[in-house]
Amino acid sequence: MPPPAVMSIDVEDWFQVENLRSAIARDTWDDRELRVERNTDRMLELMDAHGVTATCFVLGWVAEKVPGLVRRIADAGHEIASHGYGHDLIYTLSEADFRADIVRSKKFLEDLTGRAVHGYRAPSFSITDWSIPILAEEGFTYDSSAFPTVAHDRYGRLSGMEAGAPVVELRPGFTEVCVSCLNLGRRGIPWGGGGYFRLLPYPVFRRGVKRILAAGQPYVFYIHPWEIDPGQPRVEGLRRSHRFRHYVNLERADARFASLLRDFEWTTMETLLASDPASASARV
Repeated sequence: MPPPAVMSIDVEDWFQVENLRSAIARDTWDDRELRVERNTDRMLELMDAHGVTATCFVLGWVAEKVPGLVRRIADAGHEIASHGYGHDLIYTLSEADFRADIVRSKKFLEDLTGRAVHGYRAPSFSITDWSIPILAEEGFTYDSSAFPTVAHDRYGRLSGMEAGAPVVELRPGFTEVCVSCLNLGRRGIPWGGGGYFRLLPYPVFRRGVKRILAAGQPYVFYIHPWEIDPGQPRVEGLRRSHRFRHYVNLERADARFASLLRDFEWTTMETLLASDPASASARV
């Protein structure tokens, strides 16, 4: 039986992205056009058409603005997980502020759905070693933020993570599920989604996914609702690299997402970890 492929969606809106932070102040979020609901509903429609269930890492700020969206995601059978509350990079927060952020988000999501929230993903994959004990203490059982790739200007790092070991038990009862990379020694080439998915020709990206699965490793993909929205407002005053990362091939992402849903069998993080945790994970 082939290893599973996990579909994950980071449910945040277009103006909350780190690439736009230099031009969009946090205190203007309430004045921005909300587009996350229509875009996520489009994703739900596509996933329903292809019989796909996903893990949705929902930002607490979004959940408070559009609680009905969170309920629709859960009612459609998708796993609800936490993306934190305010989309702050973890390593910019104190431990106390980080704890307050995840507790606020987790409680709100659980109150909305009536279900326990077990998973977490850090904004911009900004995970840190010191955040793991706090996540475990607050009732999370897994994180999916590690991206064991070559250097990136925002990604965090966890000790002991390698591209060839994508599912690792960091401590008893707490597991790290890495976003997928093509192996390149101890590090890898990013192959999990986001801008990489939009930049590469789809047949090339699909071959990379098949290569990861053929190596016997589970595959973990991520995408954001704003990535299928070429009509989102264009922000001026960005660095060239940030503009490219955010806007590259937005007009192609909807069709590519539909193709990806069609071309592979998908499951959730919870199902991956429940299927065979003894063989799926290694201890650090």
